[in-house]
Amino acid sequence: MRLRNLIIVTVIVPLFLVLMVFSLVAITSLEENVRAKLETEVQTISRAIGTSLGFALTRETPESLQETLQSAFSYNRIYGAYVFDITGNEIHGLGLGEALYDAEELEAVVEAGEMRSDYRDDGGWTYFSTLMPLRAPDGTILGVLQVNRLNTGIENYTGFLSLLALIAFGIGAAGIVLGIWWMFRRHIERPLSRLLEVMERVARGERRQRATIHGLDEFRRLGLALNHMLDALAEKDADIEARQRREIELERRLRKSRKLAELGVLAAGVAHEVGTPLTVIEGQAQRLERRDGIGDDERRRLGRIRGEVQRIVEIVRQLMDLGRQHSVDKARLALDELVHDARQLVEADLEARDIRLEPTLPDPPLTLLANGQQLVQVLTNLLRNATQAEGVRQIRLTARRRDDSLCLTIEDDGCGIPEADRARVFDPFFTTKPVGQGSGLGLSMVHRIINDHGGSIGAFDSALGGAGFEIVLPLEDTTP
Repeated sequence: MRLRNLIIVTVIVPLFLVLMVFSLVAITSLEENVRAKLETEVQTISRAIGTSLGFALTRETPESLQETLQSAFSYNRIYGAYVFDITGNEIHGLGLGEALYDAEELEAVVEAGEMRSDYRDDGGWTYFSTLMPLRAPDGTILGVLQVNRLNTGIENYTGFLSLLALIAFGIGAAGIVLGIWWMFRRHIERPLSRLLEVMERVARGERRQRATIHGLDEFRRLGLALNHMLDALAEKDADIEARQRREIELERRLRKSRKLAELGVLAAGVAHEVGTPLTVIEGQAQRLERRDGIGDDERRRLGRIRGEVQRIVEIVRQLMDLGRQHSVDKARLALDELVHDARQLVEADLEARDIRLEPTLPDPPLTLLANGQQLVQVLTNLLRNATQAEGVRQIRLTARRRDDSLCLTIEDDGCGIPEADRARVFDPFFTTKPVGQGSGLGLSMVHRIINDHGGSIGAFDSALGGAGFEIVLPLEDTTP
């Protein structure tokens, strides 16, 4: 059952039933009071003139009898007064309603010796008539007095007034019910329906739905409480989602760390096994290079051998660095100074390829707790990779604060990174450069440095059309 119908059935209907019963009792009481007053007045008049009429009958003086009967008409609405003998014959009378009683009824009053009152109809009129025995001073009944009062005025309309009262009560009750229904619908049912609709939409997944705050104070408070609850749920959902992202990122870092640790163990073994042969090759090539009997072409070939040996040694060293856990020495540094140092290191590459670097840094400058040399290495590596990409003419470096973190993006307008290669760009030995032009360890080193700082790095498609890298670093030291 709906709340509106429940209130009508359990509250309004019983209330109106009680009011109706009370009204009927009040109207009935009014009718009885009017009738009782009428009867009392007629009986009082009858007693008032009965004694005088008894003396008049004793003396047999018709003049006194007539004067006494006429005096009865001085009272309000007395329309008839008659004196009968003990056999029911009229002695004297004035007014209307003479034939209300027959002789037998008059004789019955004489025999009973008591006053009798009744309502009688005659000639389309209703009378309240009283019959009273007339006694002599010694108590002998000499006759019967009949006093008639015409039933006019409010006593004639009590039934009609009762009907009108009931009709007015019904109309008023219907109006009150309609008014209560309209007020309930406007101020209770509609606000509840709106709140229910918001809750149903939230249950369907529309978590951004909020209740409008208006109406009665109770509904305003209920709407505010609902919105606060939904905001708290949204914060919890956001916190859970952020926590899940952090857990996924942590798991990804752990997998990457395990992979790099395994690679570091492998690199250490390789360094141990190939270290001696490489030293022998380097030493023999250096001794041959010092001989006077060799030509320039042979000397150049020996120099290339020594260079490739050094390249192998550097690759093994980088692999061993990837697999180690590093303790980062941090200091409070200004971001704009780090960007300036990195730009100075790649300035020659920018000028050689006519590439425009556009840095956008926050004002006032941000400071962060980090290792300056390693962050400059990160920026330099990313900027140099951008300068070496095909078709690059513009590089955009943007930094902004995001809560308690620094968000740094580096984008270019080159050919970008294919979708299939984007998930592998930070893997060791993965490179899109031709054979011999890259070891594939640069971005792995960048990933390791950012990870050591407690941050994260990811690749995306730049709005400029090329590749983009986003670095997020904590402004304060959050790493254990």
